[in-house]
Amino acid sequence: MITLIDSLSLHINDVERVLFGNERVALSPDTESKIGHCFDFLKQFVSDKIIYGINTGFGPMAQYRIDDKSLTELQYNIIRSHSTGAGNPLPDLYVRAAMLARLGTFVQAKSGVHPDLVRLLVEFINRGIYPLIPEHGGVGASGDLVQLAHIALTLIGEGEVHHNGAWKSAKEVFEAEKLQPFAIHLREGLAITNGTSVMTGIGLVNLIYAKRLLDWSIAASVIMNEIASSYDDFLSETLNDAKHHEGQSEIARIMREVSAGSQSIRSRENELYNGKHNGSKKLDHKVQPYYSLRCVPQILGPVFDTLKNAIDVLVSELNAVCDNPVVDPETQNVYHGGNFHGDYVSFEMDKVKIAITKLTMLAERQLNYLFHDRINEILPPFVNLGVLGLNYGLQAAQFTATSTTAECQMLSNPMYVHSIPNNNDNQDIVSMGTNSALMAKTVIENSYQVMSIHFMALVQAVDCLKIQDKLSQQTRALYDEIRDFFPVFSDDTPKYKEIAQMKHFLMNKKLNYCNL
Repeated sequence: MITLIDSLSLHINDVERVLFGNERVALSPDTESKIGHCFDFLKQFVSDKIIYGINTGFGPMAQYRIDDKSLTELQYNIIRSHSTGAGNPLPDLYVRAAMLARLGTFVQAKSGVHPDLVRLLVEFINRGIYPLIPEHGGVGASGDLVQLAHIALTLIGEGEVHHNGAWKSAKEVFEAEKLQPFAIHLREGLAITNGTSVMTGIGLVNLIYAKRLLDWSIAASVIMNEIASSYDDFLSETLNDAKHHEGQSEIARIMREVSAGSQSIRSRENELYNGKHNGSKKLDHKVQPYYSLRCVPQILGPVFDTLKNAIDVLVSELNAVCDNPVVDPETQNVYHGGNFHGDYVSFEMDKVKIAITKLTMLAERQLNYLFHDRINEILPPFVNLGVLGLNYGLQAAQFTATSTTAECQMLSNPMYVHSIPNNNDNQDIVSMGTNSALMAKTVIENSYQVMSIHFMALVQAVDCLKIQDKLSQQTRALYDEIRDFFPVFSDDTPKYKEIAQMKHFLMNKKLNYCNL
């Protein structure tokens, strides 16, 4: 299949297909025509005017007029001079997302770039040519100048790319793919490097993984309450709708659907409201379980709402004109401003990482409930199915879950408010959006590690209690699928490979519970 790219056309599901399904992209004929029209307008408009970044220097150098003979050199200079990133290269998936986000800006036809540049970007996406983009370098105002410069460097045939699983020179890949490097026409050097596309690309991948993670947290929470034989009314529609929050009501609704038919969830009305009690002063079963089981809709509801809002914001950014200046053929004008500022993305990524950290904390507390025999009162310590004292079950895995959760908590400090002036104070307040997106990426990956250990413990607990046949149809299916690659165990063996395998499974399987 091919995703047709047009103005304001991309949605989160389109992004997921292109990124995870390797779906090809293509420009609509109308879009190509509009991009060409915008370029032609700018070429005519600039002839007797001073326009930033076309015949002036960049940033604090904007007060310097550039000679006509040096205009092309100026564009190459910004690309080469700003290719100064450091740190690990971004993985291919995130680079693909950044290129898609840059394409989302160019198809708005307000950047004044030559259509050949946009066509070449499409070829990079479709042929799996991934520029080397170091993680560090952007402050998020003027957008991702450094990281985007690394994309630009490869588009002009310089720098390095990851292609077919190997790092190669861009020149070598151009020759192998029979492509021509882009030659600057007017302002393309600035147009490629100026904008929020890298932070937006990383952010979109974060949101796709975060959506899947929320679904897994819901599934884990249902199994938790089945293990604990919780009473059913904590999921009541009446109870949760009384709080008047969409996310809480939706989480409760999904949990009711996932738990439907479970023989492990108890009915409060049948057991406690029937007037038939044995007169005992102490009830054998908890009237209300711990908060990590009972308050799941109230805890995951804000996570749902946060992700929903973040998707709206980042999809808007994806389909936005995020460079400067903005070229508008309709009003016959060129506007100078700050659409490259990444505050929207930065703020949302901070909120997302806080939300996912809380989700991780919920998983860690549920895990502790499973491991702590004096709390759950139904399972052996650390769901140890071997000989107590001789064997240790998942005791040491809790160390990993606890330390990783703690790292998430530390990383949840906001990046959005940590602006540092730079660029001769031209950039006197910045968004740090790329840093925020990268930190959210780490939090999400950490959370999957914790969730992996949690699911290992969940299926062990199910086996310990022998309640496989009492699970709901949906949770039993998940139990069976996990047990296909992670069999029940009682002997002590290294578990690091199983944790990695479980993480891969969770990150790549879509449950599609939440409609976000």
